Amino acid sequence: MKKYILFFVFIFFGNMYATAQSMKISGTVVDDKGDPIIGATILSTANPKLATSTDLKGDFRLNVDEGTKLIRVSYVGMKSQELVPGVSMKIVLQTATTDLAEVVVTGMVKVDKRMFTGATDKLDASKTKLDGVTDVSRSLEGKSAGVSVQNVSGTFGTAPKIRVRGATSIYGNSKPLWVVDGVVQEDAIDVSSDDLSSGNAETLISSAIAGINADDIESFQILKDGSATSIYGARAMAGVVVITTKKGKAGVNKISYTGEFTSRLVPQYSDFNISNSQEQMGIYQEMQTKGWLEFTTLKSAANSGVYGKMYDLINQFQNGNYGLENSLPSQNAYLRQAELRNTDWFSLLFHNNLSQNHAVSISSGTEKTKLYVSLSVWLT
Repeated sequence: MKKYILFFVFIFFGNMYATAQSMKISGTVVDDKGDPIIGATILSTANPKLATSTDLKGDFRLNVDEGTKLIRVSYVGMKSQELVPGVSMKIVLQTATTDLAEVVVTGMVKVDKRMFTGATDKLDASKTKLDGVTDVSRSLEGKSAGVSVQNVSGTFGTAPKIRVRGATSIYGNSKPLWVVDGVVQEDAIDVSSDDLSSGNAETLISSAIAGINADDIESFQILKDGSATSIYGARAMAGVVVITTKKGKAGVNKISYTGEFTSRLVPQYSDFNISNSQEQMGIYQEMQTKGWLEFTTLKSAANSGVYGKMYDLINQFQNGNYGLENSLPSQNAYLRQAELRNTDWFSLLFHNNLSQNHAVSISSGTEKTKLYVSLSVWLT
């Protein structure tokens, strides 16, 4: 009998202890017009498992742990609030005004993306920037589907070959149109695709955007289909690349500096899987043994190599002497010289280089005026 009495006393005082550790809160949730909100969620920030929702009149009741400092009230389309719990609360939720409009910059105007029917792609400049590269057009390589960027020359600073809408055109020109902040950028010199790989110095200034600093660009907008011709005419038939530069922001004063130091080392022959002069002459000797380097064959060939040069000397007669005696010892001596003729062309054509890029920008603005000034210099 004593055991049952003790068990009842334990349950009684346990319920009293649990009741003492909880707190009842209640209230009403309405919108900014005073209408009740049905289904708003009220939960304890300390214990999210303690939660409830409002009824048809916007009322709620909830037991939370004593000592709970904040409760969270939320509803779809409304701004959530965190409040101190009370016995009788009236909570007003404000409508959440979120700008969901995404625009497409066509160069001339900004169009709501939901109203734009053309094929376009927007690239954030901060995610496409390539360190140590002067021409910003190279940053488009591999960033947008259908956009081809080919590095046709290894000369530092030369313009790449860019194609947005295919590599061929019946008009003979497949270069895209560049537009910077609504202004069409024309090429300083019209250089064809064949001229780009010629190594001519004109390719250094052939890009329409060669002088733009990558730090000043905010985004790229690529117009890929024929709808761009309705804006720019026939010049846009190969696609349009619209560049939007950075601008000052109201209430924000900022000075930015960017410094880049790029080191380019002379390549080594060991970095490439190529044959040296001795290995090359061994291949030539094997070809001669098999009868593939005969005089009659090489004489009419466009490129005849070392053996063709040797046969020309044998056939050359000036001042009573032949250029090379037609004997096996003379031919072997000539070929031995070619075997030991290893010229380090990398050391003759290249040198170690340190390129520097320094860029300083100042941005400021008010509600009426916005300012952005930048200065950059490349040293190489």
